[in-house]
Amino acid sequence: MQPDFQTFNPSQVITTDQQKVLRNTYMMLGLTMVPTVIGALIGMSLRFGFMAQHPLLAMIGMLAVMFALFMGISANRNNGLGVLLLLAATFFFGLMLGPILQAALHFRNGGQLVGMAAGGTGAIFLTLATIATVTKKDFGFLGNFLFVGLVMLILASLANMFFLVPAASLAISAIAIMIFAGYLLFDISRIIHGGETNYVMATLAIYLDIYNIFVNLLNLLMALAGNRD
Repeated sequence: MQPDFQTFNPSQVITTDQQKVLRNTYMMLGLTMVPTVIGALIGMSLRFGFMAQHPLLAMIGMLAVMFALFMGISANRNNGLGVLLLLAATFFFGLMLGPILQAALHFRNGGQLVGMAAGGTGAIFLTLATIATVTKKDFGFLGNFLFVGLVMLILASLANMFFLVPAASLAISAIAIMIFAGYLLFDISRIIHGGETNYVMATLAIYLDIYNIFVNLLNLLMALAGNRD
C-alpha cells in the first residue's frame, strides 16, 4: 500500500498579518456596536414624518450621507480619522434604525421580535464566520453572483416602493438575508486569503452585511410573528 500524503496548500494557511487584520476587524466590529446602539436609542425617540411623506427624497438624502461617509472612510483608511468616520457612519446607521424599531415596538411582542432579530443575526454571523475561518475555503467565487443579486435586489426594492406589494416586500427581505449572508462569507474569506488588508475597510464591509441581515430579519419577523392584539 502506498502511504497517503496530504498535499500542502499554502492558501490554507492564515499568515500572521491576516490573523492580525481579522482580529482587529472583529475588535473594531465590537466597538461599532456602541455608536450603533446609541444612534438607535436616539432614533427611536425621533419623528420621521418627512421620511414617511417623501420616501424618495429621504432615500436620496440618506444615500448622499452614506456615500459621503464611505468616501471619507476609504480616503482615510490608514489613519485615525478613518476610524472616527467609521464610528460616525455606524452612529448614522443606528439612527436610521429608528423607523423600523418604532414599528416593531408597536407590537405587543415588539421587544421579543427585536431580540429574536438580534439573536438570529448573531447566530448567522458566528456560524458563517466559523465556516469561513475553520474551512479556510476561498469564497471569492461568490463575488460576481452576489453583485448581480445585489443589483437585482436594489431594483426590486425601488420598484416595490411604488407598487407596495406586501408579499414582494417579504420576498425581498428573505432574498436580502441570503445575499448578505453570502457577502459575510465573501468578506471574511477575503480577509483570510489576503484580499483585504485594511481592518477599517474590512470592518465597514462586515458591519454592512450584519446591519442588512438584522433589518431584513426584523422585517420578516414583524410580518410573520408580530402580535398586534
